[in-house]
Amino acid sequence: MINGILNVKKEKGMTSFDVIYRLRKIFGQQKMGHTGTLDPEAEGVLPVCMGKATRLVSMLTGTTKTYEAVLLLGVSTDTEDMTGKVLAEKEVTACEEEVSSVIASFAGKQMQMPPMYSAVKISGHKLVDLARKGVEVERQPREVEFSELEILEMNLPRVHFRVTCSKGSFIRTLCADIGKKLGCGGAMESLVRTRVGSFHLEDSLTLDEIRKKKEEEDGVTRNAASPYSFLTPLEEMFSEMPVLTCPPSMDQRLINGNDFEIPEENGRPDLQEVRVHTSAGKFIGIYRFDKKNGMFRLVKNFYDPD
Repeated sequence: MINGILNVKKEKGMTSFDVIYRLRKIFGQQKMGHTGTLDPEAEGVLPVCMGKATRLVSMLTGTTKTYEAVLLLGVSTDTEDMTGKVLAEKEVTACEEEVSSVIASFAGKQMQMPPMYSAVKISGHKLVDLARKGVEVERQPREVEFSELEILEMNLPRVHFRVTCSKGSFIRTLCADIGKKLGCGGAMESLVRTRVGSFHLEDSLTLDEIRKKKEEEDGVTRNAASPYSFLTPLEEMFSEMPVLTCPPSMDQRLINGNDFEIPEENGRPDLQEVRVHTSAGKFIGIYRFDKKNGMFRLVKNFYDPD
C-alpha cells in the first residue's frame, strides 16, 4: 500500500470524486480520500491522502485555505456563482472606493449562512439535493473567519480578490454577501484554491502530470516512506513536532498502540505531542503526554508493518 499525500491541481470540469476515481486507476489502490470538496468549475489545490495517510483527512480538512476569486457585481443567481440561474440583474452604481470598503468589512469572524447549493447536510440530507428538487429548508448561520482579504485587480463590475478563510467558509456566499451589501447583488465568476495548509498551488500537479511522473519513477528504488518523489511522506506533516525514539524493549508496546512512560531517571519531558519512533527509527504515530499520570497516550497510529 502506498502511504502519503498528493498535492493535486484539480482542473475545471471535474468533481473532487472524479479526481479520486482517476487516481485509483493510476495507482491501482482504493484507499484514498480528498481533503475538502471543490466545485466542478473551481480549480486548484486538492490534497489527496493515500493509504494510512487517509487518517489525516479530517485534520487537513480543518486547516485554513487561501483562494483567488473573481466577483461579478450586478447579478444574483440561485447558486451564488455563474453556473446557476440568474435571479436578478442590477446596475452597479458603487465606485471603486465603496467596493473596497465593503470588501474590507468582511475581514474577521462573522456569521455566514450556508448556501442551499452545497454539500452541507441537514437531517441527513445534502442541501444541494434538496435545492435541485426545488426544496428550500431553514438553515442556521455558522461562524467563519476571513483574513488576508486583498483586492488584486478591480475593473468594475468585476473584482479579482484573494482571501484566506477558516473551515466551512463559502467563497460563493462571500461574493453574494458583498453584492447584497453594495445593493447590486453579486456572484462568483471563477475560483482558484491556491493553498490548503502547507500545500501550495505552485507545487501542485495535474492528474496527467502525476500519471507521467509515476510512469517515469516506477521501478526506481526510493525510501519506503516516500516511494515517489512527488508524494509527501505522511510523517512530514508533523515535521514541527519533536521525535521520541524508544528503546528496543518498548518496540512491541508501540506496535500494539499501547501507552508508555519514560523512566523516572530520564525526567519528565516538557512536551505535549511527539512523533514516536521504534528503536529502528520506524514511525509509529503521534503521542500526547498526559502529565497527570506521566504516560504518553496514542493520538494517531500510522504504523505500517511493511
